[in-house]
Amino acid sequence: MSSTCVFLHAHPDDESLLTAGTMARLAAEGHRVVLVVATDGEAGLTDSPAGTELGARRRRETMDSAAALGCARVQFLGYGDSGSDGAAPNSFSATPVEQAAERIAALLVEERAELVTSYDPAGGYGHPDHVHLHHVGSLAARIAGTPVLLEATVDRDMLLRAIQIAALFRLTPTGLTPDRLASSYSPGSAITHRVNVRGYAAGKRASMAAHASQAAGGDGVRTLAALLRLPQPVFRWVLGTEWFVRRNV
Repeated sequence: MSSTCVFLHAHPDDESLLTAGTMARLAAEGHRVVLVVATDGEAGLTDSPAGTELGARRRRETMDSAAALGCARVQFLGYGDSGSDGAAPNSFSATPVEQAAERIAALLVEERAELVTSYDPAGGYGHPDHVHLHHVGSLAARIAGTPVLLEATVDRDMLLRAIQIAALFRLTPTGLTPDRLASSYSPGSAITHRVNVRGYAAGKRASMAAHASQAAGGDGVRTLAALLRLPQPVFRWVLGTEWFVRRNV
Protein backbone atom coordinates (compact mmCIF):
# COMPACT_ATOMS: atom_id res chain seq x y z
CA MET A 1 0.00 0.00 0.00
CA SER A 2 1.46 3.36 -1.03
CA SER A 3 1.85 6.33 1.28
CA THR A 4 3.04 9.93 1.14
CA CYS A 5 6.50 10.65 2.53
CA VAL A 6 7.64 14.24 3.05
CA PHE A 7 11.34 15.07 3.26
CA LEU A 8 12.20 18.40 4.92
CA HIS A 9 15.54 19.98 4.08
CA ALA A 10 17.17 23.30 4.86
CA HIS A 11 19.00 24.02 1.59
CA PRO A 12 19.24 22.75 -1.97
CA ASP A 13 21.68 19.77 -2.08
CA ASP A 14 20.96 18.65 1.51
CA GLU A 15 18.55 16.07 0.12
CA SER A 16 21.21 14.59 -2.15
CA LEU A 17 23.72 14.09 0.65
CA LEU A 18 21.42 12.80 3.40
CA THR A 19 18.29 11.17 2.00
CA ALA A 20 18.47 10.82 -1.79
CA GLY A 21 18.78 7.05 -1.79
CA THR A 22 15.82 6.62 0.54
CA MET A 23 13.76 9.03 -1.55
CA ALA A 24 14.61 7.17 -4.76
CA ARG A 25 13.81 3.83 -3.13
CA LEU A 26 10.44 4.98 -1.81
CA ALA A 27 9.50 6.50 -5.17
CA ALA A 28 10.50 3.31 -6.99
CA GLU A 29 8.36 1.30 -4.57
CA GLY A 30 5.32 3.37 -5.52
CA HIS A 31 5.16 5.89 -2.69
CA ARG A 32 4.52 9.61 -3.19
CA VAL A 33 7.71 11.48 -2.31
CA VAL A 34 7.53 15.20 -1.55
CA LEU A 35 10.61 17.38 -1.10
CA VAL A 36 10.27 20.56 0.98
CA VAL A 37 13.21 23.00 1.01
CA ALA A 38 13.25 25.86 3.52
CA THR A 39 15.67 28.19 1.71
CA ASP A 40 17.11 28.77 -1.75
CA GLY A 41 20.67 28.38 -0.44
CA GLU A 42 21.68 31.81 -1.66
CA ALA A 43 24.38 32.13 1.01
CA GLY A 44 26.08 28.85 0.13
CA LEU A 45 29.73 28.53 -0.82
CA THR A 46 30.20 28.59 -4.58
CA ASP A 47 32.49 29.76 -7.33
CA SER A 48 29.51 31.65 -8.80
CA PRO A 49 28.10 35.00 -7.60
CA ALA A 50 26.16 34.64 -4.35
CA GLY A 51 22.73 36.12 -3.70
CA THR A 52 19.54 36.05 -5.75
CA GLU A 53 21.24 34.70 -8.87
CA LEU A 54 22.74 31.80 -6.93
CA GLY A 55 19.42 31.10 -5.23
CA ALA A 56 17.66 30.84 -8.59
CA ARG A 57 20.35 28.53 -9.90
CA ARG A 58 20.09 26.29 -6.85
CA ARG A 59 16.31 26.07 -7.24
CA ARG A 60 16.82 24.80 -10.79
CA GLU A 61 19.41 22.31 -9.55
CA THR A 62 16.97 21.08 -6.91
CA MET A 63 14.29 20.48 -9.52
CA ASP A 64 16.77 18.41 -11.56
CA SER A 65 17.75 16.48 -8.43
CA ALA A 66 14.10 15.82 -7.55
CA ALA A 67 13.40 14.56 -11.07
CA ALA A 68 16.31 12.11 -10.81
CA LEU A 69 14.86 10.78 -7.55
CA GLY A 70 11.27 10.46 -8.75
CA CYS A 71 9.77 13.13 -6.50
CA ALA A 72 6.10 13.93 -7.12
CA ARG A 73 6.29 17.45 -5.69
CA VAL A 74 8.90 20.03 -4.71
CA GLN A 75 7.92 22.89 -2.39
CA PHE A 76 10.24 25.82 -1.67
CA LEU A 77 9.32 27.76 1.47
CA GLY A 78 11.29 30.85 0.46
CA TYR A 79 13.01 31.63 3.76
CA GLY A 80 16.38 33.38 3.70
CA ASP A 81 19.54 31.30 3.96
CA SER A 82 21.07 32.04 7.37
CA GLY A 83 24.63 31.36 6.26
CA SER A 84 27.02 29.26 8.32
CA ASP A 85 27.30 31.95 11.00
CA GLY A 86 23.55 32.56 11.21
CA ALA A 87 23.99 36.29 10.72
CA ALA A 88 21.92 36.81 7.58
CA PRO A 89 18.87 39.08 8.12
CA ASN A 90 15.31 37.72 7.70
CA SER A 91 16.72 34.20 7.69
CA PHE A 92 15.12 30.84 8.32
CA SER A 93 16.93 30.36 11.64
CA ALA A 94 15.49 33.70 12.84
CA THR A 95 11.92 32.71 11.95
CA PRO A 96 9.80 31.74 14.99
CA VAL A 97 9.58 27.97 15.28
CA GLU A 98 5.80 28.03 15.63
CA GLN A 99 5.35 30.15 12.50
CA ALA A 100 7.43 27.90 10.27
CA ALA A 101 5.98 24.75 11.84
CA GLU A 102 2.41 25.84 11.11
CA ARG A 103 3.25 26.27 7.41
CA ILE A 104 4.82 22.84 7.19
CA ALA A 105 2.05 21.23 9.23
CA ALA A 106 -0.51 22.58 6.76
CA LEU A 107 1.43 20.91 3.93
CA LEU A 108 1.63 17.64 5.87
CA VAL A 109 -2.13 17.69 6.40
CA GLU A 110 -2.76 18.59 2.74
CA GLU A 111 -0.57 15.69 1.62
CA ARG A 112 -1.95 13.31 4.26
CA ALA A 113 1.66 12.45 4.97
CA GLU A 114 2.35 9.25 6.85
CA LEU A 115 6.05 9.95 7.24
CA VAL A 116 8.10 13.13 7.55
CA THR A 117 11.86 13.51 7.91
CA SER A 118 13.79 16.30 9.59
CA TYR A 119 17.27 16.56 11.15
CA ASP A 120 18.80 15.35 14.41
CA PRO A 121 19.26 17.75 17.38
CA ALA A 122 22.80 18.61 16.26
CA GLY A 123 21.48 19.74 12.90
CA GLY A 124 23.95 17.34 11.33
CA TYR A 125 27.11 19.41 11.25
CA GLY A 126 25.55 22.30 13.18
CA HIS A 127 24.46 24.77 10.50
CA PRO A 128 21.95 27.21 12.09
CA ASP A 129 19.29 26.39 9.50
CA HIS A 130 19.70 22.66 10.15
CA VAL A 131 19.38 23.05 13.90
CA HIS A 132 16.30 25.22 13.38
CA LEU A 133 14.74 22.66 11.05
CA HIS A 134 15.11 20.03 13.76
CA HIS A 135 12.84 22.07 16.05
CA VAL A 136 10.47 23.16 13.27
CA GLY A 137 10.07 19.67 11.84
CA SER A 138 9.36 18.12 15.22
CA LEU A 139 6.65 20.66 16.05
CA ALA A 140 5.14 20.43 12.56
CA ALA A 141 4.79 16.66 12.87
CA ARG A 142 3.04 17.05 16.24
CA ILE A 143 0.65 19.73 14.95
CA ALA A 144 -0.23 17.70 11.86
CA GLY A 145 -0.42 14.40 13.67
CA THR A 146 1.97 12.79 11.21
CA PRO A 147 2.51 9.29 12.64
CA VAL A 148 6.19 8.77 11.78
CA LEU A 149 8.99 11.32 12.29
CA LEU A 150 12.48 10.27 11.22
CA GLU A 151 15.50 12.49 11.76
CA ALA A 152 18.05 12.20 8.96
CA THR A 153 21.58 11.88 10.26
CA VAL A 154 24.90 10.08 9.72
CA ASP A 155 26.46 7.40 11.89
CA ARG A 156 29.06 9.57 13.65
CA ASP A 157 31.26 6.60 14.61
CA MET A 158 31.43 5.39 11.03
CA LEU A 159 32.00 8.91 9.71
CA LEU A 160 34.98 9.47 12.02
CA ARG A 161 36.58 6.29 10.73
CA ALA A 162 35.91 7.32 7.12
CA ILE A 163 37.47 10.76 7.66
CA GLN A 164 40.61 9.17 9.05
CA ILE A 165 40.90 7.03 5.92
CA ALA A 166 40.18 9.99 3.61
CA ALA A 167 42.91 12.00 5.33
CA LEU A 168 45.46 9.39 4.26
CA PHE A 169 44.63 10.21 0.63
CA ARG A 170 44.24 13.97 1.22
CA LEU A 171 40.54 13.79 0.32
CA THR A 172 39.09 15.20 3.53
CA PRO A 173 36.22 17.61 2.69
CA THR A 174 36.58 21.15 4.00
CA GLY A 175 35.65 21.52 7.66
CA LEU A 176 35.18 17.81 8.38
CA THR A 177 37.78 17.43 11.10
CA PRO A 178 37.59 14.90 13.94
CA ASP A 179 37.27 17.73 16.49
CA ARG A 180 34.28 19.22 14.68
CA LEU A 181 32.63 15.85 14.14
CA ALA A 182 32.86 14.93 17.83
CA SER A 183 29.57 16.75 18.45
CA SER A 184 28.04 16.40 14.98
CA TYR A 185 25.36 14.01 13.71
CA SER A 186 24.36 11.04 15.91
CA PRO A 187 26.29 8.21 17.55
CA GLY A 188 25.69 4.76 16.14
CA SER A 189 23.90 3.69 19.32
CA ALA A 190 21.15 6.30 18.73
CA ILE A 191 20.32 5.27 15.16
CA THR A 192 17.08 3.33 14.72
CA HIS A 193 16.94 2.93 10.93
CA ARG A 194 19.75 1.97 8.57
CA VAL A 195 18.34 2.02 5.04
CA ASN A 196 20.07 0.00 2.34
CA VAL A 197 20.11 2.21 -0.78
CA ARG A 198 22.84 0.48 -2.78
CA GLY A 199 20.35 -0.38 -5.49
CA TYR A 200 19.57 3.33 -5.90
CA ALA A 201 23.13 4.63 -6.05
CA ALA A 202 22.69 5.81 -9.65
CA GLY A 203 19.79 8.04 -8.63
CA LYS A 204 21.68 9.35 -5.61
CA ARG A 205 24.69 10.15 -7.78
CA ALA A 206 22.51 11.93 -10.35
CA SER A 207 20.93 13.93 -7.53
CA MET A 208 24.34 15.00 -6.25
CA ALA A 209 25.63 15.81 -9.74
CA ALA A 210 22.61 18.09 -10.32
CA HIS A 211 23.94 20.45 -7.65
CA ALA A 212 26.92 21.56 -9.73
CA SER A 213 27.12 24.98 -8.06
CA GLN A 214 28.13 23.27 -4.80
CA ALA A 215 30.97 21.19 -6.20
CA ALA A 216 33.40 24.12 -6.09
CA GLY A 217 34.02 27.26 -4.09
CA GLY A 218 35.68 28.02 -0.79
CA ASP A 219 39.03 26.66 0.31
CA GLY A 220 39.77 22.96 0.08
CA VAL A 221 37.79 19.98 -1.20
CA ARG A 222 33.99 20.26 -1.22
CA THR A 223 32.05 17.22 -0.01
CA LEU A 224 30.05 16.84 -3.22
CA ALA A 225 33.16 17.06 -5.39
CA ALA A 226 35.03 14.49 -3.30
CA LEU A 227 32.17 12.00 -3.40
CA LEU A 228 31.49 12.42 -7.11
CA ARG A 229 35.12 11.55 -7.86
CA LEU A 230 34.58 8.05 -6.49
CA PRO A 231 34.27 5.23 -9.05
CA GLN A 232 30.69 3.94 -9.18
CA PRO A 233 31.39 0.65 -7.34
CA VAL A 234 33.14 2.56 -4.54
CA PHE A 235 30.41 5.23 -4.52
CA ARG A 236 27.78 2.50 -4.19
CA TRP A 237 29.64 0.96 -1.25
CA VAL A 238 30.50 4.19 0.57
CA LEU A 239 27.05 5.77 0.14
CA GLY A 240 24.98 2.60 0.20
CA THR A 241 23.40 3.26 3.61
CA GLU A 242 21.36 6.18 4.94
CA TRP A 243 20.65 6.69 8.62
CA PHE A 244 17.66 7.92 10.61
CA VAL A 245 16.58 8.28 14.22
CA ARG A 246 12.87 7.74 14.88
CA ARG A 247 11.28 10.17 17.36
CA ASN A 248 7.97 9.96 19.13
CA VAL A 249 5.50 12.52 17.78
